[in-house]
Amino acid sequence: MAAVTIDSLLQNPTLLFRPKAKVMLKPPRSLDCSRNRKLPLSRGSCFCSFNPRRTIHVVRASSSETALIGNFDTSSSDDIFYKDIFPVKRIEKVEGKFFIRLDRSKDQHDWQLTVGCSLPGKWILHWGVSYLGDSGSEWDQPPKGMRPPGSIPIKDYAIETPLKKLSEGDIFHEVEIDFNPSSEIAAIHFVLKDEETGAWYQHRGMDFKVPLVDYLEDDGNTVGAKRGFGVWSGALQQFSNVLLKSEASHADSQNNSIESKDSKNKNRCLEGFYEEQSIVKEVSVGNLVSVAVRKSPETGKVIVCLETDIPGDVVVHWGVCRDDAKIWEIPAAPYPPETTVFKNKALRTLLQPKATGNRSGALFTLDEEHFGFLFVLKLDDNTWLKFKENDFYVPLLGTSSVPGQYGQSDITTEEISSKSYTDGIINEIRNLVSGLSSEKSQKTKTKEVQESILQEIEQLAAEAYSIFRSSITTVPEEVVSETETTKPAVKISSGTGTGFEILCQGFNWESHKSGRWYMELKEKASEISSLGFTVIWLPPPTESVSPEGYMPKDLYNLNSRYGTIAELKELVKSLHEVGIKVLGDVVLNHRCAHFKNQNGVWNIFGGRLNWDDRAVVADDPHFQGRGNKSSGDNFHAAPNIDHSQEFVRKDLKEWLGWLREEIGYDGWRLDFVRGFWGGYVKDYLEASEPYFAVGEYWDSLSYTYGEMDHNQDSHRQRIVDWINATNGTAGAFDVTTKGILHSALERCEYWRLSDKKGKPPGVVGWWPSRAVTFIENHDTGSTQGHWRFPGGKEMQGYAYILTHPGTPAVFYDHIFSHHRSEIANLISVRNRNGIHCRSLVKIVKAERDVYAAIIDEKVAMKIGPGYYEPPSGSQGWSLALEGRDYKVWETS
Repeated sequence: MAAVTIDSLLQNPTLLFRPKAKVMLKPPRSLDCSRNRKLPLSRGSCFCSFNPRRTIHVVRASSSETALIGNFDTSSSDDIFYKDIFPVKRIEKVEGKFFIRLDRSKDQHDWQLTVGCSLPGKWILHWGVSYLGDSGSEWDQPPKGMRPPGSIPIKDYAIETPLKKLSEGDIFHEVEIDFNPSSEIAAIHFVLKDEETGAWYQHRGMDFKVPLVDYLEDDGNTVGAKRGFGVWSGALQQFSNVLLKSEASHADSQNNSIESKDSKNKNRCLEGFYEEQSIVKEVSVGNLVSVAVRKSPETGKVIVCLETDIPGDVVVHWGVCRDDAKIWEIPAAPYPPETTVFKNKALRTLLQPKATGNRSGALFTLDEEHFGFLFVLKLDDNTWLKFKENDFYVPLLGTSSVPGQYGQSDITTEEISSKSYTDGIINEIRNLVSGLSSEKSQKTKTKEVQESILQEIEQLAAEAYSIFRSSITTVPEEVVSETETTKPAVKISSGTGTGFEILCQGFNWESHKSGRWYMELKEKASEISSLGFTVIWLPPPTESVSPEGYMPKDLYNLNSRYGTIAELKELVKSLHEVGIKVLGDVVLNHRCAHFKNQNGVWNIFGGRLNWDDRAVVADDPHFQGRGNKSSGDNFHAAPNIDHSQEFVRKDLKEWLGWLREEIGYDGWRLDFVRGFWGGYVKDYLEASEPYFAVGEYWDSLSYTYGEMDHNQDSHRQRIVDWINATNGTAGAFDVTTKGILHSALERCEYWRLSDKKGKPPGVVGWWPSRAVTFIENHDTGSTQGHWRFPGGKEMQGYAYILTHPGTPAVFYDHIFSHHRSEIANLISVRNRNGIHCRSLVKIVKAERDVYAAIIDEKVAMKIGPGYYEPPSGSQGWSLALEGRDYKVWETS
């Protein structure tokens, strides 16, 4: 299936086209396709073709139109006064297979689980194991000897292993996991991840589970276990009952003590199997739309030739305009064949197949009085193709208009589509409300069903509000200050500090390994201060199940892998002496238990805060809490704390106050704030009165078939909503801006750095004073590398965040690297010109290869390989610094 997703005007476009694709299906080792001459297979592989379902309506043009097409030579005509080629992208859904095979390893002693995928890509196996006697659905990391080369541990519960081609020319990417059948491992669990698109592939919404003992309960996600080749069809049906049976030998006497732990496992044996699953991946395909305009010397008419290599039926939704306002009008006839009028506002023309090549096109004959030709491309009822979220625009007067500089037309298909979409949402809400409030429904619907309907109403209302939100100005206090040029008075607020803060993240993912990180950082205190940093974020200080500190256990035990409580106090004192405020990294969302309850579940806590299972949310099945439902998203690796409990809030407020007084922390970095309501954060901050506080609200940006959407309003809205729930007492990391910078710099699409209102597209464009901008941290970079910033482009990222409003944060690894001097110079420019969290940005250029902005009329900057120089005038700009693909100027 395929769909074009340059700019979808409706949500969830229907997929109508199916491309022809060949997918290699790889059988198990013991199935040799070459032995059966009747099978149309090459040895070791079989091919399946997926034929397209595409209808092409061929409409004959008139003889004059045909002649005109033949005479329109865009390569040589002297009458052509405008030509442009627009690169566009569409997404094809390609179907393939991935297989799971359990068989003896090559040495015949151990066993081997193999997972392979037939589709190209950067495939990762995210996997773990469960052991005999385990309860619940948590994973554990496998023994080190079981991990294939290239495996990376993920926290303390999983492993990620890349799939690779085992030999040159092999169509499958595979990973092989060897294990001893006599071990205590009861099952292997995994999900498949495509790193190119970020998509996860599960089994019926759960992880795949390969049981290695014969008594495990099937939760609906089990694969293998006495299953044959039922997925094969046609000529392979004769193999549908073939099983690759093989028994592991009984463990010898020295292993009897292990097996005696569970009598059901005494006769444990393994049974080989081979199973296939369908998999679908979205693949980006590039196409071109070419436009040429000439004036006919015979008639004086303007003729627009439009062609594209997009396959299938392509409809041009078009009109003309009379001036720069770009208001759509319907021109006078004649029109090309297969043209219809749409709501008296535009015309629609089906492009006709060209006689040669896989192209389609049309000629549009227009009066010379028109200023411009406007169009969008319609591929089906829900899928439209635009250019940078605007209509395609072609000048018709032979002016020197620059291709690609588009304005918004007053009447566009986007407005028509958005209205019908919001009308649909309103109707859905009305229907749900009617169903909920009807007397019959009240009698028949259970409480759970009613809650489900209410949740649906909330989601629909939120979606409708998001559309409304994007059409109005929503910047809180900063809107008032846009006309002001005076420097704001310094006012301390926990959401902003003074407003002139520059944050240093004072650790990375490996910092705990030395065991004396506090002392190492103390030696750098003066150096960090001299670079211009005013605030430093330290790692989590508490005792933790994980060495990095993000799985806290006893909150009052501050002897951690980073150092002792005495060393922590000494570090904080040293930082204060050089004028740096200190943030503690506090994990309030979850806490690891000390003891199991009567069901063997870890949800009873010890230490000074000896909570029972009432402190754990009730809707996380992993930890069987007796509290209320979670007010946010659950973090499944540890018990999620129920902040609605008064005793929990009281204890946490006392703990934060103790940290402020005992250690000397000035504020907080709040971990995983998606997990609980921002109103509780407000309560904690009002009690602990921090100098500065910032929350980590990290979730996925908006993507359409693997390509980041230009409009990320819904993503930044969620972050702004959380900040608003704290009543502005905390800022939040601007994850939106980081994601957009990724896409802009990786793809050379710097136009992404301006939203449709000409403002920065992240949180910094809506609520700059509460946006903590960053390009990397211990999760995204360091040795974890979950979302690493584009390599070699780090300084472009810093040139952006260190010249723009918001509170910029710089990662430790970048400070103490070859980037150090450049970062220091950017900080100097920021401080020298008084750039602060509410500074005003004027975006002057946001094109394919360059972004440029002027901040507070004092600093000008540009990033990208394209050209920009600030305007000459009374300000007298002088170049302050420059580096690879970035420049910064300041007024003389």
